[in-house]
This record gives sequence, C-alpha cells and structure tokens, in this order.
Amino acid sequence: MAPAPKKTKKTVESINSKIQLVMKSGKTALGYKTTIKALRSGKAKMVMISNNTPPLRKSEVEYYAMLAKCAVHHYSGSNSDLGTACGKFFRVSMVSVIDSGDSDILRQEE
Repeated sequence: MAPAPKKTKKTVESINSKIQLVMKSGKTALGYKTTIKALRSGKAKMVMISNNTPPLRKSEVEYYAMLAKCAVHHYSGSNSDLGTACGKFFRVSMVSVIDSGDSDILRQEE
C-alpha cells in the first residue's frame, strides 16, 4: 500500500512543475470566462479543471473542449491548489493552455 501514495504524489509534483513552466514560458488563460473564450476561438490546446469545480460548469467546459478537439486534464487538487500551482495568490477553477512554451505538458496528456 505504501508505494501507491508515493506515485500519486510524484505525479502531482510533476504536473505542478509542468504548470509552473507553462506559466513562466508559455501562454495561459486563468478562470472560467477566459477558458470559455479560448475554447470558442479555438486557441486553447488543453484545459485543466480543479476537482471542486461545480459539475454543471465542469461538463460545460468538457463539452466545449470536445467541440474544439482540446485535451482536458482533471487536476487532482482543489481550486486553491491549482492557483498555488500557477503561482497565484488566489483560487483558480480552471486553466487553459494556449501556448505550452518550453513545457511538455501537451505531450504527456496524449
């Protein structure tokens, strides 16, 4: 039983480091409204949704992502964890990656 939590913690750390690299070198849109705008314009390559996003909002974003042929990643932490991973001091419900920059975050999802 001990190796399983270690593996998930490693996964969380790796996705957090990839998010930090995207925030530093790439282009992102934070929040629900800007994510919807990015999906509707076809600019978003990937969407990360926190685990405590309301179900209706989550399904709406997943539907837009399906129409835009965009990857969806369900972030394992809450919206405050996602905000911290993005290097912000506020809660972030979702992040859309427009340009990945130096990060390989898009490749790991495929």
